[in-house]
Amino acid sequence: MKRPLPLWNPYAAGIVLGLGLLVTFVVTGNGYGATGATTRATAVIAGHLAPSLVAPHTYLHGSYVAGMNAWIVWEVLGMAIGALIASLLAGRFRFEIDGPRRTGSGARLALALFGGAASGLGARLALGCTSGLGLSGAAVLAASGFLFLIGFFIAGALFGTLTKGLWK
Repeated sequence: MKRPLPLWNPYAAGIVLGLGLLVTFVVTGNGYGATGATTRATAVIAGHLAPSLVAPHTYLHGSYVAGMNAWIVWEVLGMAIGALIASLLAGRFRFEIDGPRRTGSGARLALALFGGAASGLGARLALGCTSGLGLSGAAVLAASGFLFLIGFFIAGALFGTLTKGLWK
């Protein structure tokens, strides 16, 4: 097994992220985003399993009608494929249940499910995720983008402090 390549310098990664955001705005007219893709996928799946959930005047109706052929869906697919390729090339790809080692796999999966559900709910309530509302919103100097980032960092610091003992 080859030795993994070192991680990027966080400042260099931030500069590349910002330049990528600029290019995305110039080329597509859109910024970064992710939760819109999962909302569309949820709507399409719900439309097949329980059509009443996507009836007119319901929360998922617009996403169901719009379908999966949208820039945000292609962006998320591209990110997943790009991340897979990058992890393979860097020698960092592996299957594992990540998280605090002091807890068992079941607890780590429960923490991941809770954290993912809370993040997803927060993103829908805020009408954008960390990338869509935080990065893209702040990039165009939207007050909501900055407010979201402030709240995001405060919540991260709070929950990081509360769960720090699990990681020792």
